[in-house]
Amino acid sequence: MSRRGFFAVGAALAAGFATAGCGVANGNSSDRILEPPRGAADPAGAPARLPVSTVSPDAVAAKHAGQTPKAWGVDLDGILTGFNPAGKQFAVTFDACGGPGNNDIDENLLAFLQAQRIPATLFLNKRWIDANPARAGQLAGNPLFEIGNHGTAHCPLSVNGRAAYEIKGTASAQAAVDEVWGNHQRIAALTGHGPRFFRAGTAHYDEVAVSIVQELGETPVGYSVNADFGATASAGQVQSAMSAAKSGGISLAHMHRPKSGTGPGMLAALPALRASGFEFVHLP
Repeated sequence: MSRRGFFAVGAALAAGFATAGCGVANGNSSDRILEPPRGAADPAGAPARLPVSTVSPDAVAAKHAGQTPKAWGVDLDGILTGFNPAGKQFAVTFDACGGPGNNDIDENLLAFLQAQRIPATLFLNKRWIDANPARAGQLAGNPLFEIGNHGTAHCPLSVNGRAAYEIKGTASAQAAVDEVWGNHQRIAALTGHGPRFFRAGTAHYDEVAVSIVQELGETPVGYSVNADFGATASAGQVQSAMSAAKSGGISLAHMHRPKSGTGPGMLAALPALRASGFEFVHLP
């Protein structure tokens, strides 16, 4: 959520990308790293149990049918773009957008995160999961990573079809619900629990869509640092963007373009941030 809405919305929840890449234009915390993934079998071998959900996607869609949004963007109230840190902390996130030309994997980047014990939230699109089911399962089983929802078809989340970076948004409340819920169910089947976080394709939302995500039980996520401009940035540009990191911030970059500057830039930027005193943490 935006900083201006963080405390109010956080309390309630407690009861530029380019068309390339993901479509957005222009911690070394051992307690987090070692905790078992939610929904995993216990040490005695008991099978994982899916949590009981009382969410009715149809009811959410019906509630918002016909509403006219008034706001649009990447930093609306209710979108998580920063958090209240316990010290000098920063959250790194990586999108895997899926679809033609976007189903690859930056294995060097993922291996680096594991070797350096850097926790990250990986926002996976349903198309990417379907193209890489075995690898997605491995990532979901690694407690260093949390799997976030990057939508079913990688659409900007709208109730009236508004586009971002020439990518058409969902055209109705029902379509917005389907964009969130289709991949929610896919990730729940993959991990044993529903995802906590959602990031729309292009990271654009209207305020009605923000409410829809929240009512489906997920937190809409944006960013404070656009690290790789939709996987179009050079390594130097990624380093430069990450050098502006502030405590409590969230970076957005991509893990499906291994030939881009994202991986090399992050391999240089993240150790420098850690050396300057940053702790990398999962999203709160």
